[in-house]
Amino acid sequence: METLEKRINYRFNNRSYLMEALTHSSFANERGNGIKSNERMEFLGDSVLSLVSSQYLFETYPDMPEGELTRLKASLVCTESLSGFARQVHLGDYLFLGKGETHMGGAERPSILEDAFESLIAAVYLDGGLETARDFILHFLKPALDNRKSAFKDYKTILQEVIQQNPDQSINYVFVGSSGPDHNKVFEAEVRLNSNVIGTGKGRSKKSAEQAAAKEALTLMGLIDKE
Repeated sequence: METLEKRINYRFNNRSYLMEALTHSSFANERGNGIKSNERMEFLGDSVLSLVSSQYLFETYPDMPEGELTRLKASLVCTESLSGFARQVHLGDYLFLGKGETHMGGAERPSILEDAFESLIAAVYLDGGLETARDFILHFLKPALDNRKSAFKDYKTILQEVIQQNPDQSINYVFVGSSGPDHNKVFEAEVRLNSNVIGTGKGRSKKSAEQAAAKEALTLMGLIDKE
């Protein structure tokens, strides 16, 4: 256990949390004797992960529409990502698995690693509190987010940073129309530099239309490549 604690850079005050987080149901079922599996820990860890990742993305991308935030979060907490985080600390080496699961290579199975990582989050949360769990999660989440920035750009923030280099200039967004039925509207927005239109965009929400307009402005300015 000490080796794993060094890998995750956290020392437990109560190692029973860690033991439970590492115990797969196949092991608990084989041993019996009231041994708890990590299924309940997984449930809690998933909730803590959702809260921390949602808050971090909400604060990091203040102008990103809800739909894009949802897609970005989903890519960060999917099975592929979480099992990858688990592999970074060799979590599979420390799992308590039943004989059959061990024989079938359960220590490398993505779904088992995902559940174990969420359980580990719960263990850190129960042992050290929310802020400790937040630091633990963001240690993995921030680098993963950096790798995805090219696919999920906050174009409004990028454009604002460009324009702020000249204090005499300012931008604002104007909605110029919408189309479609109420349940499926498409909004159109313009981004204006002083009084000049420098980009237009459409989207299913006003925020996504603004993002599209900012993206077109950055493209026309030659600051991002045209897709």
